[in-house]
Amino acid sequence: MAESHLQSSLITASEFFEIWLHFDADGSGYLEGKELQNLIQELQQARKKAGLLAHILPTEENFLLLFRCQQLKSCEEFMKTWRKYDTDHSGFIETEELKNFLKDLLEKANKTVDDKKLAEYTDLMLKLFDSNNDGKLELTEMARLLPVQENFLLKFQGVKMCGKEFNKAFELYDQDGNGYIDENELDALLKDLCEKNKQDLDINNIPTYKKSIMALSDGGKLYRTDLALILSAGDN
Repeated sequence: MAESHLQSSLITASEFFEIWLHFDADGSGYLEGKELQNLIQELQQARKKAGLLAHILPTEENFLLLFRCQQLKSCEEFMKTWRKYDTDHSGFIETEELKNFLKDLLEKANKTVDDKKLAEYTDLMLKLFDSNNDGKLELTEMARLLPVQENFLLKFQGVKMCGKEFNKAFELYDQDGNGYIDENELDALLKDLCEKNKQDLDINNIPTYKKSIMALSDGGKLYRTDLALILSAGDN
């Protein structure tokens, strides 16, 4: 099925989803190593059969490309985008929030779609990135849109704490007990994390980590629920 779609000059969003699932064998959200090699080989074969394939998705369907071009200038911009569309600060972007995000994104690119097409894009976005199938996107799920080199959240996956440990750390570094962590307190926390997790985190990148994480803050105040998106595994 995937091969027949690749032979088409243009494919739909749903057909793209079938291709992605076919080549993303481990369900990681990325095509890398052997997966990417397989896609390139089959794409080359498909081009021989169907002529040059300029794009996997037609421009009007390629909202994932639009996202990268317009929203992913940096991880900091991604975090700001997340904060904008997670309107209820739930730690998730749910269906309606995601729909608003896609609508605004397409409008910025001077693309107008009807409600039916917008619903199709929203459904595809959930299929691609909602790894636990709960009907909403977590920060780490949506961050899979980031280029690997920009995705500092991948590094923090290996240093996440259980709920009890995270709460203890938050209280420790909230030195003045005001209920939030400021830039200086976050700096101290990140330095200690880097020292304890040298294989995952680079102490030289603390300014970048801090800038991106503070993009989740409310006027420089990083509350427990905000920091939990980065450092809490959610269990006890």
